[in-house]
Amino acid sequence: MGPRKAAELFLLRHPNAEKYEVTLFGSLAATGKGHLTGVVIEKVFEEKNLNLIWKPEEFLKKHPNALRFKAFSASNELIEEWTAYSVGGGAIIDDNTELASLKIYDLSTMDEILEWCKINKKQLWEYVELMEGKDIWIYLDEVWSVMKSAIKRGMNKEGALPGGLELLRKSHSYQMKAKTLSGPMRKRSMLYSFALAVSEENSSGGVIVTAPTCGACGVLPAVLLYHKKFYKFGKKDVLKALATAGLIGNLVKTNASISGAEVGCQGEIGTACAMASGAATQLHGGTVYQVEYSAEMGLEHHLGLTCDPVLGLVQIPCIERNVFAAARALNHNTYALLSDGRHRISFDEVTETMMKTGLDLSYSYKETSLGGLASLKGFTYR
Repeated sequence: MGPRKAAELFLLRHPNAEKYEVTLFGSLAATGKGHLTGVVIEKVFEEKNLNLIWKPEEFLKKHPNALRFKAFSASNELIEEWTAYSVGGGAIIDDNTELASLKIYDLSTMDEILEWCKINKKQLWEYVELMEGKDIWIYLDEVWSVMKSAIKRGMNKEGALPGGLELLRKSHSYQMKAKTLSGPMRKRSMLYSFALAVSEENSSGGVIVTAPTCGACGVLPAVLLYHKKFYKFGKKDVLKALATAGLIGNLVKTNASISGAEVGCQGEIGTACAMASGAATQLHGGTVYQVEYSAEMGLEHHLGLTCDPVLGLVQIPCIERNVFAAARALNHNTYALLSDGRHRISFDEVTETMMKTGLDLSYSYKETSLGGLASLKGFTYR
């Protein structure tokens, strides 16, 4: 999503250039084919004279997901050169901007927001409404609609996912098996099917919601639909939970990173689990402190998780990680509700720790497909 947005912006500035050159660097180049990055860029520059260059061994200093655009005149003179960075969830920055400039909330830490909630006797979702305005509910209604559509489509599809691994879709079969079960097993199996559906849609280039990223898109929709289906929560409650989940994700994005290329999968799946955990706890009537505790556990218990996609595809181990993060979110919800919300490590502290952990990780474990499970032998494109 980020590379597509950057390509569209650059083409908008130079729609009539004679030719274009786009170079992908670092992690973006290493996993770009598996993430369909090249396909998306070529589609943006469709019917244009485009030279696409891949440089997976070269990392730019600002961010491992970098791409450089060049536009040339008919006389081969350089019109403009622009370097953009895809920092996660579709957001892009360049050498003149920082991610902090994209934030829209006055308060930038969970502790500050919890204090605001205490003083004003408000919920987390009410802070979101205050900052975003009433139109946020129209936007979140659309988000929820796209999430549900992704689940419905994914659950009705079968066959192998594209990319070369010949990995079979599982959502449909899990749904069918769930119908033969009862009680907790039926509900848990349906949760798995929901998460699989969205993740499989993402892996095949379908329309999904970044929550907070494409690679971690199955966790939050699965947890929300699970609660709507089995606990009969209304749409207003779901949208409020979405608002809180978005706030949690934005706090990680502002104070750390949601980019697997920068901090590993802990920043993607860990954040998604934190978002889903907090949302679930709010739905069950948890206090803002219990919501914070639940979200903290979602992030804490994914610390150090590497980003090691086999063949650069968002399939192994990415899809299953979405499933088990959704299941963990239910556990965090229950655990937090049994407590009074007091605990030793705060959400802000674990967010800071996650960033430090990510920076300490070797690039081999950060979306380059060079280390971890991605280094296993026997996987080839077919």
